[in-house]
Amino acid sequence: MIDWPILSTVTFLPLIGVLFILLVPGDDEGGKRNIRMVALVTTLFTFAVSLMLWAGFDYSNPDFQFVEEKDWLGGGISYRMGVDGISILFVVLSAFLMPFCVLASWESVQKRVKEYMIAFLVLETLMIGVFCALDLMVFYVFFEAGLIPMFLIIGVWGGARRVYASYKFFLYTLLGSVLMLIAIMAMYWNAGTTDITVLLGHEFPASMQTWLWLAFFASFAVKMPMWPVHTWLPDAHVEAPTAGSVILAGILLKLGGYGFLRFSLPMFPLASDLFAPMVFTLSVVAIVYTSLVALAQEDIKKLIAYSSVAHMGYVTMGIFTMNEQGVQGGIFQMLSHGIVSGALFLCVGVVYDRMHTREIAAYGGLVSRMPKYAVAFLIFTMANVGLPGTSGFVGEILTLLGAYRANTWVAFFATSGVILSAAYALFLYRRVVFGPLEKESLKSILDLNLREKVILVPLIVLTIFFGFYPMAILDVTQGAVDQLIHNYQAALEAAGHVQNAAAPAH
Repeated sequence: MIDWPILSTVTFLPLIGVLFILLVPGDDEGGKRNIRMVALVTTLFTFAVSLMLWAGFDYSNPDFQFVEEKDWLGGGISYRMGVDGISILFVVLSAFLMPFCVLASWESVQKRVKEYMIAFLVLETLMIGVFCALDLMVFYVFFEAGLIPMFLIIGVWGGARRVYASYKFFLYTLLGSVLMLIAIMAMYWNAGTTDITVLLGHEFPASMQTWLWLAFFASFAVKMPMWPVHTWLPDAHVEAPTAGSVILAGILLKLGGYGFLRFSLPMFPLASDLFAPMVFTLSVVAIVYTSLVALAQEDIKKLIAYSSVAHMGYVTMGIFTMNEQGVQGGIFQMLSHGIVSGALFLCVGVVYDRMHTREIAAYGGLVSRMPKYAVAFLIFTMANVGLPGTSGFVGEILTLLGAYRANTWVAFFATSGVILSAAYALFLYRRVVFGPLEKESLKSILDLNLREKVILVPLIVLTIFFGFYPMAILDVTQGAVDQLIHNYQAALEAAGHVQNAAAPAH
């Protein structure tokens, strides 16, 4: 497997599907069906290659594996690809979610089907490229180019306020990333290279680290999104088509957390230690505040969008504890949230396709007509709450354990988010699923069809499997996390700093 460029294959394979789709006439129903089928087969092949990548990965090796390097670009910039224990699972998650997006759009998207499927396949290439890139400029190109297909997906196939939502999404994320580009240029001038593997061992001056950290933080905080730069997310989710919301919540929100792990912590350890209290504060505010805002929502998608901001608060809190439980919990929470939140948006899409409304008040008593849907929705709701036995519990408890070691007050306030998440999630479930079936429009609604079962059942299985056997993920990330923490602590000790996570709790 090492003898062939498997990372380039898994990254650019979706573009081969794009070429086939361009050759398919898509004006009639037969053409649309063929386009959907090509997109589905392409995403399934990509997922299969990602599984081969995972199967050939050496858990005991914390370094980058399957490394590819070509000096095609010049100017000190090279095409470098590689994955470690942190990035490989995000490659698999990206490839895993994409076939569900194609299936979820099978009937709901009827206009410009060719352009829609091309946008998703291009987006898949760009997302996987972010997690594989080992050159800063190549990373930046993948990171920023992903804005374009998502901008189109929201702006063309979205809801009534789609143009407003798409521009807000684009401008928020672009503005933060401009600062990151300036920081990348400064890093190149200081280190003489954009090779990430070299930069990970380069010692930037302490004063420079502060400005570089803030520039990267501006980009990653918007991507997560962290409070208070989260306001673009609810609008984007509400207006995006179902598959767009799945990818937005499942993958694009994870780019910020991945950026913190790949750049901020290992490259700017002194600045990370300096700003950790600020990140803890913002994370706790996000967990509590956006949970309270979620309680007040009347739109199902908007409620789940605010819950995503709260759950990302656990991620940033866990990552910046810089102890094993916290970092492992942050990574696990990102992967679990990718599955669970994506599944919740798919559940919303099921009823939206039937009723064409997302208002909570328009539903009630669905358990009478849709018992299978009620069970699926319940499992994902419980995972979102963090019920033991689901993947959502593992990520939350690990981040809270890590936070407790770093600062007991941070853990105390963050734990209140668990109670609030139960409140808004169960409030939503009770109003949509339980109660009398009074509305005439709901009395003829149909339960899950075969296509919807094919979408939801694998997600249910994974949610429960990772809840009972989290080591399937934690074993993969262990080596890379241990190396990250060791290098971080060594850098602080060399500079005479007291490591934040090791300080006594107050």
